[in-house]
Amino acid sequence: MEALKNIFNNAKCSFIFLAIFLVLASAMSSANAKIHEHEFVVQASKVKRLCKTHNSITVNGQFPGPTLEINNGDTLVVKVINKARYNVTIHWHGVRQMRTGWADGPEFVTQCPIRPGGSYTYRFTVNGQEGTLWWHAHSSWLRATVYGALIIRPREGEPFPFPKPKRETPVLLGEWWDTNPIDVVREATRTGAAPNVSDTYTINGQPGDLYKCSSKDTTIIPIAPGETNLLRLINAALNQPLFFTVANHKLTVVGADASYLKPFTTNVLMLGPGQTTDVLISGDQPPSRYYMAARAYQSAQNAAFDNTTTTAILEYKSASCAKCASAKPVMPPLPAYNDTNTVTAFSRKFRSPRKVEVPTEIDENLFYAIGLGLNKCPPNFRKRRCQGPNGTRFTASMNNVSFVLPNNISILQAHYQGIPGVFTTDFPAKPPVKFDYTGNVSRSLWQPVPGTKARKLKFGTRVQIVLQDTSIVTPENHPVHLHGYDFYIVAEGFGNFDPKKDTAKFNLVDPPLRNTVAVPVNGWAVIRFVADNPGAWFMHCHLDVHITWGLATVFVVENGVGKLQAIEPPPEDLPLC
Repeated sequence: MEALKNIFNNAKCSFIFLAIFLVLASAMSSANAKIHEHEFVVQASKVKRLCKTHNSITVNGQFPGPTLEINNGDTLVVKVINKARYNVTIHWHGVRQMRTGWADGPEFVTQCPIRPGGSYTYRFTVNGQEGTLWWHAHSSWLRATVYGALIIRPREGEPFPFPKPKRETPVLLGEWWDTNPIDVVREATRTGAAPNVSDTYTINGQPGDLYKCSSKDTTIIPIAPGETNLLRLINAALNQPLFFTVANHKLTVVGADASYLKPFTTNVLMLGPGQTTDVLISGDQPPSRYYMAARAYQSAQNAAFDNTTTTAILEYKSASCAKCASAKPVMPPLPAYNDTNTVTAFSRKFRSPRKVEVPTEIDENLFYAIGLGLNKCPPNFRKRRCQGPNGTRFTASMNNVSFVLPNNISILQAHYQGIPGVFTTDFPAKPPVKFDYTGNVSRSLWQPVPGTKARKLKFGTRVQIVLQDTSIVTPENHPVHLHGYDFYIVAEGFGNFDPKKDTAKFNLVDPPLRNTVAVPVNGWAVIRFVADNPGAWFMHCHLDVHITWGLATVFVVENGVGKLQAIEPPPEDLPLC
């Protein structure tokens, strides 16, 4: 009996010790969390690219803008001062913004814009996310030049789940117009035509030496023989999915959208606008110079696109290679512009590192048909305002609703304050008409209905969304981004989604966790998430021209029970309309 008593007491002591240890570990983790304060001055700065100098909108005079570096659990406080002549907001792309929807940034969704001469301070904590995210303007087409990397490392003292890299390098893929991008979108809005395509792509703001007047500023990324380095890739292009590769080097993918992945090796990546990918690269080739190259993945048939190639140089730093700095770089092969097979093979390799908790019982089963459309020319418009195909105006929609942003108050303010008439909550759960989405679509379905329609979700709702591409005007690979949430991509496929046949393909064991899904051209993707973050959350195509045309909607997630399941009150300096 005495022996049993001793065992019990020892077990009790061990349990108490473990409990104390866990509390102390949690407290130490919180104590190590830091507050990072920054000031972003949005202003016009002289930027020279492709032989011409432009007055481009930048942050702190930098293009791309500043890289922010934090640890998991840290808080960011960023005061944005608008000294430009345009309205501006900043979106922290992929940050969950738990209960801090006022800091999310999309214009007229979670805030009114920061007017010229005004300021606003974004305050939020990043918890449970590690890897690469980014920030960008979310007002008109300002994000053409207003963007930068957001690097989230593990909590202090915690390792990466892969061998520690010798160096880390953000690699931002961008898109550059040799004119004012705001003028480009304004002209397209005025005429109803597709906007002019970009003149170049960029890597870390530089076009590379395949373009005129660009050779001496080509981005150089160093590596040493035997090193393993981490490249943090971000597709910040406005309207173009991009292939990326490095001559003679394999890339090991270890993360995407600030979530870790089961590592896999590839020669080529494809990133839709908004997506990030973390890759390890080893200095295992003869010391020399090797091109990194990116160019378009173009899935929309007969649509104009920028078919140029941007380059940076991977340069070996080695005492044994005196000629390395002057050697002509080796050029890698790139996939064909329309190589959907390579894209499909790449996306199918994405897996979470271990078994994850995917919602299996679904409360809200949604089917969203997405794609382009054409509006008939209004009778009071002159012909020059209807320069889309056959005298029409381009548009885009989800479930035949072309989203219209409010212009005098944000949707989140209207929801929080109970202001009627700003938006409705009748966004359809499925298309109003069932049709052959990827076949020949009747012209009667080409013109959507404009509206500011949202869908309300109770706190804790388990949601499944089938995102179905359509062949209205042209099928296309659409990068669909959901604010305020990460989601599991449980399946992707081609043709029309068939619940009877395709549900069997769902990966409910280790699907990848993302914030932006590249919906396959002429195909579909299925995502799942739990609506555990109250607020108003934008879901839209990250091809910015498609947002302009209305390929978007909003989820309004209601408060749950108690303070910790409710959105925080709005900050005092929230911009007024």
